[in-house]
Order: sequence, then structure tokens, then C-alpha cells
Amino acid sequence: MTEPSGPGTSGSTSDATTDETVPDVGDTGGAVAFDELDEKLAAFHAFRKSDSVVADDLLESLGASGEVDRDIVLELSAPRPLGHPDRFLRSHTLVVRALEVLDRNGARGVRVDSKWLGPLRPVAGFFVQQVTHFIVRQYVSTVVDHLQRLYARREANCLPDDDQRLLLTRARRHIDRIAPGFKRNPLGVPTFLLGGAVLSTAISALQQLLLATLSNPFVRVAIVVIGFALIAGAGWAVLRGAAAARRRINLTIDEPLAALYQVIGRCGDPPRDHAQIFALIATAIILVVGFIAPIGVGISWLLG
Repeated sequence: MTEPSGPGTSGSTSDATTDETVPDVGDTGGAVAFDELDEKLAAFHAFRKSDSVVADDLLESLGASGEVDRDIVLELSAPRPLGHPDRFLRSHTLVVRALEVLDRNGARGVRVDSKWLGPLRPVAGFFVQQVTHFIVRQYVSTVVDHLQRLYARREANCLPDDDQRLLLTRARRHIDRIAPGFKRNPLGVPTFLLGGAVLSTAISALQQLLLATLSNPFVRVAIVVIGFALIAGAGWAVLRGAAAARRRINLTIDEPLAALYQVIGRCGDPPRDHAQIFALIATAIILVVGFIAPIGVGISWLLG
């Protein structure tokens, strides 16, 4: 006698039907695609130095068509998060020491020895030092930002059981802990001196002085000459400050930072400071002032 089947019973036929209709979620095309990509990247990493023809064929199969594309594939094919893990902690600690030394000494003792400045030499030295201080502080903050991002990304690039993960976690925590101390006011003067009541008072006094004296052509020409001289002097101070900052940065941290990036590997170039940009802008200001200053003086005299 056969047993009746009902809602509460499950026969062998029903089980077989269920097994046939439910797909196997582990058997997906994504695994095949990943394996193929992984094999291509591993093969490129293996053949890029020994067989350029095979490497070029692999690049073409990956869609790479130029030097930048080659760098992208090269960085993707790096098998480990750190290129030289045995040297990483020593390189990291040297860069941290260099950041400390640069932050403390980057603008210290910057002097202006130009005798032609006469009694204005201390004033010029102060402004040169402020420019140096600004460029150095901005660069220190930039380096810290880059290291925070780089360490965090390489830490996330580690597999859970990778022994390099501990090295990167320790270094990333170091940078996170010291970062606030390196992100201070880049100017060497209190911020309130550059705005608010002090700045508005100075501008008001200058406006009153100009209104009272512009009727005299000699005074007007003198004001124009002094104005152009101040602009040219500011450009000169920026140029000297940028040169001093570049020299201190090069002496302190350029080589340690370049060594750290080589130890990490496949992470691009270290960040650059803005000393060259400041120098180019200062040079342009000096040249423009030298060209238009005579024209400005002539127009000021003719308007009288």
C-alpha cells in the first residue's frame, strides 16, 4: 500500500526537482574572469624583463597602449603590498625623523646678507623667513597627507594573513597619531594680524593718505615708485625664501622620502614642494614690475 502524499510530506521526486532547479551559486563566470586576469598580470610581472615580446602581447591583451598604460599594468601586477618589507620600518622611521627635523629647522636661521639693503636688511630677512616657513610647513603637511593615504591603501591591499599587514598597520598608526602636530598654521605670524581689525585699520589709513596727497604730482609719482618698489621687493623676498626652503627640504627629507617610496614600491613619485612654483611667480612679478614701472611713473606725472 502506498502512502499518501500531502503538503506536509516531501517525496523523492520533489527533492530531485528542487536540486535540478536551484542553481549552484558557487559556479559563476566571475571566478573564471578573475583567474584569467590574475594569470595575465602574473605573467606580465614574470616576463616584463626576460621576454619583451610576450610582455607586449600581454599588455595588448589587457588594453594597454602607451607608457602610462604600461605603468598602470606594472603597478597592478605587483604581487605584494611592499616591495622590500625588510627595509620598510627603517625607511619609515627615517622619514618620520626627517619630518620632525624639517618642521623644527626648516626656516630657522634664514639670513639675508645683501649689503645693498642697508637698514632694511632685518625687515627683508623677516619676510624671507616667513616665505621659507610657509613653504616648509605646507610641504610637511603635504607629505603627512600622502603617507596617511598611501599606508591606509597598502594596508587594505594586504590579505588577512599577510605578515606585511602588521608593518603597515603600525606605520599607519604612527602617522595618524603625529599628523595633527604637523598641521599647524603655515605662517610664522599670528593669523589675526592678517585680517580683522588690524588689516581694516591699515587699509583705511592708507586710503585717507592717498586721498590727501594725490593732488600733488610729485607725491603721486613718489607713491607709484614706492608701490612698484614694494611689489618688486615682495617678489625678491619670495624668490629668496623659495630658494632657502628648497635647500632645506633637499637637505632634510628628499633622499629619505625617495628611499621610502622605493622600498614601498609601485607607488609613484613622492610629493613635491611648491618652492619652484613660488620662484617662477616671483620672477614673473619682478620682470613685469621692471617693465611697467617706467610706464606707470610717466602716466602718473602726465595726469598731473
